[in-house]
Amino acid sequence: MPLQTVTLRGQFALLEPLAARHIEPMKKLAAGPRETFRWAMVPEPDEVEEYVKKALAQTALPFAICTPAGDLVGCTRLFDLQRWEWPKGKDPRPGEDVFDAAEIGYTWLAESAQRTRINTEAKLLLLRHAFETWRCFRVTLKTDERNERSRRAIERLGARLDGILRAFQPAADGKPRNTAYYTILAAEWPQVRAGLEARLRR
Repeated sequence: MPLQTVTLRGQFALLEPLAARHIEPMKKLAAGPRETFRWAMVPEPDEVEEYVKKALAQTALPFAICTPAGDLVGCTRLFDLQRWEWPKGKDPRPGEDVFDAAEIGYTWLAESAQRTRINTEAKLLLLRHAFETWRCFRVTLKTDERNERSRRAIERLGARLDGILRAFQPAADGKPRNTAYYTILAAEWPQVRAGLEARLRR
């Protein structure tokens, strides 16, 4: 189905549809110390333009993560958008422009935005769009098995570890990585949302 771009606004984070105008600010972010992005697949500054082009060519919703003032601090994506093949007559939402499952990923942030309300609210906005607009049954989040910081952050969202996918894909360090596979289900979303909203009020 054709994807309609959307801007997701919160109190601490603004998620704008990724566009060519974000390329130059992204180059500046990508030029930061590489240890800041240790586990993330962050493009080199001279690769950013191609990175954005590929993101826009996918069946996905790529976003620039910005402050409420519009300053770019990172990027993220809703992708692997799935419409399942239901048994004949069993589709609970026949003919509706919705997805059954999605994944949140391709996320990287400037050091100044890491472990802040910006990141927390960005995840809340993405999850809310997936569960309340698309009415997904499942949202997936994956990370390198070795990335303890990312795994703790995903677990704080309320996601559950489904398992470890061994030698699943290349890692940022050029080695085959084991991938920690987490999910949140639609039935779990109300509790997850309440937890995230409570964290943002602290």
